[in-house]
Amino acid sequence: MAILSIFHTFVPMNPLKTMIVAALLAFESAPIMAQTIEENFIKYGFVDVATLSPSIKVDLMYGRADNFTGVVLYDGIDKAYLHPEAAHAVAKAQEELHKLFPEYNLLIKDASRPMSVQTKMYRVVQGGPKAKYVSNPKNGGGLHNYGLAVDITIADADGKELPMGTPVDHLGVEANIDRELELVKAGKLTETERQNRLLLRCVMKAGGFTPLRTEWWHFNLVSRAVAKSRYRRLDF
Repeated sequence: MAILSIFHTFVPMNPLKTMIVAALLAFESAPIMAQTIEENFIKYGFVDVATLSPSIKVDLMYGRADNFTGVVLYDGIDKAYLHPEAAHAVAKAQEELHKLFPEYNLLIKDASRPMSVQTKMYRVVQGGPKAKYVSNPKNGGGLHNYGLAVDITIADADGKELPMGTPVDHLGVEANIDRELELVKAGKLTETERQNRLLLRCVMKAGGFTPLRTEWWHFNLVSRAVAKSRYRRLDF
């Protein structure tokens, strides 16, 4: 039974009651506040990666406008949430990195992405040359939408990103991992930058991830087919 109905039943009408009824009407008609993006991640059972490996750094690029879309895609969150399996895999990769370079840390640039954010991202680029780089939500989205992909790089002891030849989020052949030797020969990538990419792939593969051919920073834990058949999409 609604609060207002109970109040009418048990409290006689008087001026004070009239004031209270007006307040209750406002309360009952007010919209229910939507859950925050972080609350939804927790509801889905996702894990804040930093709780598994506090030394992992996080700088979510789509929480700012300086990304390839030019707009803020989500705000109110500065933690990297992933499906538990992916979160543990990133923590494992961090362990492998520390074995090789104790002063380095993984730096997460994007993690789980709700379908509402995916839809917003696609609408921003739809009809333009950037659209081919974004999974169409009508086709089910991508692995970020299952919390099973991560955009990631490496930071040095001072927190600065290691040079990788392009920024994370770069759209172009310079980001392709299968053309790196060619890019070095052409002077578009230095050997140091290529070695940094190889280091990132080494530790991420050790964690259980597979790199994406066209984006040196993007890693998937499973295939899209496996994700669709075995995992829950972030439908919020």
